[in-house]
Amino acid sequence: MDGVRILEVAQFTFVPSAGAVLADWGADVIKIEHAELGDAQRGLVRLLGLDVRSKGTSFFPIMEGPNRGKRSVGLALENPSARRVLEELVRSSDVFLTNFLPRARAKLRIELEDIRAINPDIIYVRGSGFGARGEEADKGGYDSTAFWARGGSAAGVTPPDSGTMARQPAGAYGDSIGGMTIAGGIAAALYSRQATGRPSVVDVSLIGVGAWATQFSVNLALLAGGPLPQVEQPRHGSASNPLIGAYRTADGRWLELAMLQPGRYWPELCAAAGRGDLVTDERFDGVEKIMENAAEAAEILAGIIERRTYAEWLEVLEGVRGQWAAVQNSWEVGQDPALRANGLIAPVVDADGRPRELVANPVQFDETPPPLRRAPQFAEHTDEVLRELGWSDDELIQLKIDGAIT
Repeated sequence: MDGVRILEVAQFTFVPSAGAVLADWGADVIKIEHAELGDAQRGLVRLLGLDVRSKGTSFFPIMEGPNRGKRSVGLALENPSARRVLEELVRSSDVFLTNFLPRARAKLRIELEDIRAINPDIIYVRGSGFGARGEEADKGGYDSTAFWARGGSAAGVTPPDSGTMARQPAGAYGDSIGGMTIAGGIAAALYSRQATGRPSVVDVSLIGVGAWATQFSVNLALLAGGPLPQVEQPRHGSASNPLIGAYRTADGRWLELAMLQPGRYWPELCAAAGRGDLVTDERFDGVEKIMENAAEAAEILAGIIERRTYAEWLEVLEGVRGQWAAVQNSWEVGQDPALRANGLIAPVVDADGRPRELVANPVQFDETPPPLRRAPQFAEHTDEVLRELGWSDDELIQLKIDGAIT
């Protein structure tokens, strides 16, 4: 996307993470931040019970992830003196990207008609909680509400008899998935404009992304004409296959099996576990018998797995062809050999010159990981960007005196 300019007026992770992906792909992403406060996410200190800032460093992961590779401009959109700056930025941009709600967009005069009046060819992109139309168009939402709760994921992973609702497995979980979705929409809109000459309006909502993520269940419910029945899952394995599901190791860790062909993989797994006798056991000596006696086979398998540690099982299962995976924590994901072999844990140098690492976006072109650049400090590039647009130093000083820029 070299040569493509994205003008981003957005905060937090959902929409900014789309800008980060586009920056990874080579776009020039200019992030407009509030002239005094910056992106509201810069003010977060704790999230999900964890400290998100470290003393003695400017490296701030919850800003770095969704904002790497951008340039930051501090611009007081509510200040009349800033309007000319905004208009010049709009004229020079291919995409206008925002997650501001309709009332805020109207107040700041950055609605579709306002932006198109300045640049008729610009692609206009809105990220929202509940969509651009309907009674909830002006309702704010986070991924915990619009994506996780309203989109069906929370109900899908919370057991019926649970005293607590299952939470998202990570901060900005739905936001990150949604940002990737927006990036794909922008790429398609850029292609469409090149092919047809007409710019698009692109809308992506967190509730829409949430429903897309749970579409298997939602589509079944639509077909059934009502809520799906609660299916009680066996403690181990599935109703007809002991080689599906999670098994606990001796040290309390987990392994996930997904061997959909029990007749093919039961002998291999039993042999690897040192229980070749189960292959010829009359209860399990054929795929039909394994399926008929799946509950009994699963209990036996659970007893086998719980006798060895997680590390021991990783070694035992190393050469097994059947599909399985270690259930990894966040540190282990960051060290995952497949991610590292594919450049998906990528190096970046922070503002202090220190080497760091971030998760790369999952899309690669020509088998080449994108080089990551750090996120900007607040308003770091204001002077640089405005000088590129033709403002003199005297004009920059006056804009700062007027409170229009930082």
